[in-house]
Amino acid sequence: MAVILHTLILLLTLTGLFISTNTLGVGINYGQIANNLPPPSHVTTMLKSLNISKVKLYDADPKVLGSFANSDVEFTIGLGNEYLPRMQDPQEAQIWIQQKVQPYLSQTKITCITVGNEILGGQDSQLPQYLYPAMQTMYQALVNLGLHKQVYITTAHSLQILATSFPPSQGAFREDLVQYLQPILAFHAQTSSPFLINVYPYFAYKNDPNNVPLEYVLFEPNAGAIDPNTNLNYDNMLYAQIDAVYSAIRALNSGSIQVQISETGWPSKGDEDEFGATVKNAGIYHKNLIQRMQKRQGTPANPSQPIDCYVFALFNENLKPGPTSERNYGLYYPDGTPVYNLGVQHEEHDLPRMQFSASGKNGFSMFNLLLLLVGFLIIA
Repeated sequence: MAVILHTLILLLTLTGLFISTNTLGVGINYGQIANNLPPPSHVTTMLKSLNISKVKLYDADPKVLGSFANSDVEFTIGLGNEYLPRMQDPQEAQIWIQQKVQPYLSQTKITCITVGNEILGGQDSQLPQYLYPAMQTMYQALVNLGLHKQVYITTAHSLQILATSFPPSQGAFREDLVQYLQPILAFHAQTSSPFLINVYPYFAYKNDPNNVPLEYVLFEPNAGAIDPNTNLNYDNMLYAQIDAVYSAIRALNSGSIQVQISETGWPSKGDEDEFGATVKNAGIYHKNLIQRMQKRQGTPANPSQPIDCYVFALFNENLKPGPTSERNYGLYYPDGTPVYNLGVQHEEHDLPRMQFSASGKNGFSMFNLLLLLVGFLIIA
C-alpha cells in the first residue's frame, strides 16, 4: 500500500508539473491566412494543452467559435476593415452582431469585438473617416440587444499613430490623426474599453540594427535607456513604447484609459535585409516576454497597471503576402511542431509538440490510471 500511495502522489505531482510548465500565461492571435492549418477542432485540443485561455481572431469564423463551445477560452473577434463603410448603417451593425455573435454567446465566451485593424496611419486614406462612427454604431447595436455589458467594442492600432515615441514621457500622436483619435479616446473613457496597440520592437531593430541594441529589444540584460524627463530607466523597448502611448493619451486629456497589447511577436525567418529574424531571437523574445507577463508587472511609468498581451501568432501562415517574415511569426508549424523552444536554455519553458489526435486520449489514460490507483488504495 505504501508503494501505491507513493506512486499516486508522484503521478499527481507530475501531472501538476505538466500543467504548470506548459502554461503560456498570455493570449494568442489565431490567424488563418493559410491553406495547410489543422481544423479548429484540433486547435481546441492544442490550446487546452498550452492552458491558453484568451484567443484573438481577425474575423468571426463560425467554425472556430463553434469548435470552442463549452470551453474556458475567451474570444476577441474582428470586424474586417472592409465592413467599416457598411457599419455606418445601424441596421447593418445589428444584423452583423445577430448573425456573427449572438448565436454563439450561450456556449462560447466572446468578450470583445475589434472594429477594424490598423486603420489609422494605414494604406487606405478613406477608411479613417468610417472608424469612429462604426465603433459607435456597433456599440449601440450591442446596447439594443442587451449585450453591451458582456461584449465591449474597441479597435487595434499600429504604432504608426505616434509622431514621437521617445522619450516615453514625450509620446505624442500624429497631428493629422488627432481628429480621429480624440473621439475614439472619449469613446473608450465612456465605455471603459481598452485602447489596443500592435507593438513590434523587431521592426525598430530590423530598420536600424547598428544603433538599436539587440538586448534592449529582446528583454535581455542591458544598460537600458533613461527618460531624461522622469529619470525612469527602461530595460526594454516594449515597455517604453507602451508608456509613450500612455503619454500621448494623457496629452489629449483623455482620462483614465487602459492600454493593452493586441499583437506583439518576432519572426523566426526573414529575407536577407530582415535583420534579426532568426529562430534563436524569436525564441528569446517570446520566452522573456512570457516570463514578464506571468509576473503581472507594469511599465516604469505605470507600475500598478499589469500588461495584457496577445502574442502573434499561433501558426506560421503560408499565404500571407509581403516579405518572408510575414509568413514566419508562428509559435508552431501547421503540423503542430514548435518552431523553437521558448526556453532556449531553460527546458521548463519549451513548447511541446502537439499531437492533435492523441492529446485527449493521453489525458484520459492518465485519469483512468489515477482512478485505478485510488481503487487499489480503497481495496487495500
